[in-house]
Amino acid sequence: MNATELLKVLENHQLWLENNGGERANLAGANLTDANLTGANLAGANLRRADLRDADLTDANLTDANLTDANLRGANLARANLTDANLTDANLRGANLRGANLAGANLHGADLRGADLARANLARANLRGTNLRGADLAGALNIFSTPKTTIDPRALLG
Repeated sequence: MNATELLKVLENHQLWLENNGGERANLAGANLTDANLTGANLAGANLRRADLRDADLTDANLTDANLTDANLRGANLARANLTDANLTDANLRGANLRGANLAGANLHGADLRGADLARANLARANLRGTNLRGADLAGALNIFSTPKTTIDPRALLG
């Protein structure tokens, strides 16, 4: 998907979010590798199986987005001292977040069952109410090392 097509999808999605026509973003299976989605409002968007490798999603709103089986390997969802990505109630089941920067990201209530979070940076991430059953947390950075990372221990139970 080229930048012009992506911009059109984002504009239509914004109209849909504002109940002003438009349509919900359907980026299922889209190749968004290295895409600059800084500050994008993709709340409720369909990004199922999208390829977001190394994409910049800082300040993005992905509340209630469907990211099932999406590839977010190496994606940046955080920026130091600024607003971080909002993934509240997002569906990230089976997503590849290996090496992703999720520092400070809001993952409250997100579904991360079976997700690959190996070597992901989770410093200051809000994991309260997040379902992490079956998630690969091998080598995840800062998950328990900073007092500002919040996690409900029940999320890890199988």
